[in-house]
Order: sequence, then structure tokens, then C-alpha cells
Amino acid sequence: MNKRYEKNDIILSIGELAKVSGVRQSTLKFYTEIGILPFNQDGERLIRRYKKNEALKRLEEIRKLKAKSMTIKEIVDYF
Repeated sequence: MNKRYEKNDIILSIGELAKVSGVRQSTLKFYTEIGILPFNQDGERLIRRYKKNEALKRLEEIRKLKAKSMTIKEIVDYF
């Protein structure tokens, strides 16, 4: 996903998102790779950047779906 940044967006690296969310970087990377965690690509480089509020909201949604015993495939299909 390659979206534009808004002026008021707080942009985080994967490490920063891991710290504020309490979710391991490997999990965030997996969620990004399977398409359930939106990201912004930083220019031509393969560095992923995350909009803080958008990412935290999505991680909370994922947590709630997992708590309902949904499989990863079901979560992918949900989004």
C-alpha cells in the first residue's frame, strides 16, 4: 500500500510502532506482508512507515478478531 501522508499524521517506523503497540516487530511485519496492516512506503526505499492512529486502531481490531477465535485467513478475508 502506498498512501500519501496528511500534515497531521504521526508517522512511525516499524520499531517505533512495536514500542507503542506492544506488538513484536516480526508480527507487525507479518501483518503488513499479508495485507492487514496498512503502511506507507518511504520513497524508493523499502522502508515501511505507519500512520500511528491508523495502525493502532487496526491492531486493536485485529486483537479483537483474534479474541473471537478468528483465524488469520478469516481476518485477511474480513479486511
